[in-house]
Amino acid sequence: AEVVIDQFIIAGLAKWGETSRLTMLLPHGYEGQGPEHSSARLERYLALGAEDNVRVANCTTPAQYFHLLRDQALRPIVRPLVLMTPKSLLRLPAATSSPRELSAGRFEAVIDDPERADSRSGVRRLVLCSGRFYYDLLLSPLRAQATDVAIARVELLYPFPCDQLGALMARYPALETVVWAQEEPRNMGARKFVLPEIRDLIPPQVAFVDVSRPERSSPAEGYAAAHRAQQRALVGEAFG
Repeated sequence: AEVVIDQFIIAGLAKWGETSRLTMLLPHGYEGQGPEHSSARLERYLALGAEDNVRVANCTTPAQYFHLLRDQALRPIVRPLVLMTPKSLLRLPAATSSPRELSAGRFEAVIDDPERADSRSGVRRLVLCSGRFYYDLLLSPLRAQATDVAIARVELLYPFPCDQLGALMARYPALETVVWAQEEPRNMGARKFVLPEIRDLIPPQVAFVDVSRPERSSPAEGYAAAHRAQQRALVGEAFG
């Protein structure tokens, strides 16, 4: 499959001026089920993205997923779409959308923290994440204690939404630290590709750190207890 993807889907526009609306839904999310169930090699698709040849997304809600697929079918600029689809969100009560969210609105490349909409002036730490890991952060007991921390989601990873993310960060006047948090190891996931983009958007006086697993040759732990312990450590580090 990699040969077909590389030769025809990713490079088809540059080589022959041919493209498509092909949409690939790839299971991706660290859920304690072992390496083969965890990684769709997100980093590989981000490495293949250049010259606006493809879109790569990692959505967190059914409404976002629906609006992205709808946009993929209707948008005038025809490009393939690579979409990370975590299995655990199919049954997670927090990962739901109202009928109103499905019937109205549109796909949002970045999503601000709705619980900090009225208290942005007190936020000193902004955690940026993508995909399934958002719910580990949202549902952690540390969330209630960290009143000066906001969690924002980057739903579209390529092309990177610099303008939208820059506007989001500008809403937090007291920001001291921006964090990129991911559950993948440091040599995998979106980290390598989003860090330079985010760094260019952050004012000089704001610190920038990233949270991820140590570099690994295997995508994830094969032992559920070790997985849970590592996830808790990542969440704690993200909240500082």
